[in-house]
Amino acid sequence: MVPDTFVFPNLPLPKHWPRCVQAALLHVIALAQHALVHARGWAVNSPCLRIRQASPIDQLQQEAVLLREEARIKDVRWSLISAGQRPHYPPRERLAILELRGARGWSLAQTAKTFHLTAATISSWTKRLDEEGPDALLRLRHPVNKFPDLVRYIVQRLQTLRPRLGKVKIAQLLARAGLHLGATTVGRVRKQKPVPPPARVKPMASAKRVTAKRPNHVWHVDLTTVPTAAGFWIPWLPLALPQCWPFCWWVAVVLDHYSRRLLALTIFKRQPTSQQLRQFLGRVIARVGAAPKYLITDSGPQFTAVSFKTWCGRHNIHQRQGAISQHGSIAVVERFILTLKQSGTCLLPVVPLRRRSFLRELMLFKDWYNRRRPHSTLKGATPDEIYFGHRPACRAPRFEPRGAWPRGSPCARPQTLVKGQPGNVLDCKVGFVARRRHLPVVNLTGAA
Repeated sequence: MVPDTFVFPNLPLPKHWPRCVQAALLHVIALAQHALVHARGWAVNSPCLRIRQASPIDQLQQEAVLLREEARIKDVRWSLISAGQRPHYPPRERLAILELRGARGWSLAQTAKTFHLTAATISSWTKRLDEEGPDALLRLRHPVNKFPDLVRYIVQRLQTLRPRLGKVKIAQLLARAGLHLGATTVGRVRKQKPVPPPARVKPMASAKRVTAKRPNHVWHVDLTTVPTAAGFWIPWLPLALPQCWPFCWWVAVVLDHYSRRLLALTIFKRQPTSQQLRQFLGRVIARVGAAPKYLITDSGPQFTAVSFKTWCGRHNIHQRQGAISQHGSIAVVERFILTLKQSGTCLLPVVPLRRRSFLRELMLFKDWYNRRRPHSTLKGATPDEIYFGHRPACRAPRFEPRGAWPRGSPCARPQTLVKGQPGNVLDCKVGFVARRRHLPVVNLTGAA
């Protein structure tokens, strides 16, 4: 331990050293991280079981240390502001703080210290948990009954054009036009700050579209990278790590357009060649037992190669390429890749460096996505239900917890019949695929 009175000596740099020590420090840290990733890549493929197990443990430990350092740096800036001048937490974040307190088992003092508050403030929030209404101190993240700004603009515009109309009359006029609003909602919207008119969406240039009419009619194929260390940036030229293993995985996906089903995926250590993709697609066709009529790809070098076009012609496949530098030209597979990252790889504690481990995580996501995740485009059905022609689970007879609900009255879409008698007492069980918290499975049963 260094005493408070100790003074560190001023060590001058050698004459020929450049005076850029701080920049050199950043380079050394990045170089050390570069070496660590290489070492972990060697360790996960070691024949020794102990070394293979030590690599992911070391990766998780480093991630925990870096996250604590991020939190410490943010706390330093927060603590420099006096308590009276600090901005208040929004209502949604107050509730999130109490939720985190319950998950961590913190006391009032621990919670207050972590978020730079007082124990009395945390205690006051806890007592006001059940408040409701627009003035509630704590709120849920997304109100389910909030109308978009477009509705507010319509009401305010109608009030401007016809100022003598009351809130009841405006609600009745809109109801005749097909928009059902309560008179109290119209009155509240009239008092709010005017909103600007919604931006007009520019129509896209007309082009010949391919419409999927059945499963295996149209397939999408695309590539993406998943970094193993959360990023590619380094402080020296060319300012990016090489996009290959052990710094990232290349993931290839094949998606059926009609059912949105993920047919297959695989990983590569570096950007795959056209031959590797042709071999991968050949295995997919053999496993599925059918080849698509149309194959939609981007304009990457793997798909523009002459050998790839020849392969498509040999299998009677019509290749269609998305427009270069045009957003949305291959929107279906791009949206899936975004889901894969946001609901899959980004929620992993760390991206595994071992091929078998990472491929297992992707296969678990594939099974959950195809069997368990409802799809908005499919009106709540799952890709497997549409692909195999099964009846969607959302159209099965439903539970009705409202005891006085008339059996013949329609429910929220998709509309279906009531199971048993209205007034069911339900028991909700939330499970997880292979104990992965980001892959939930929800089951409702009638309570005994």
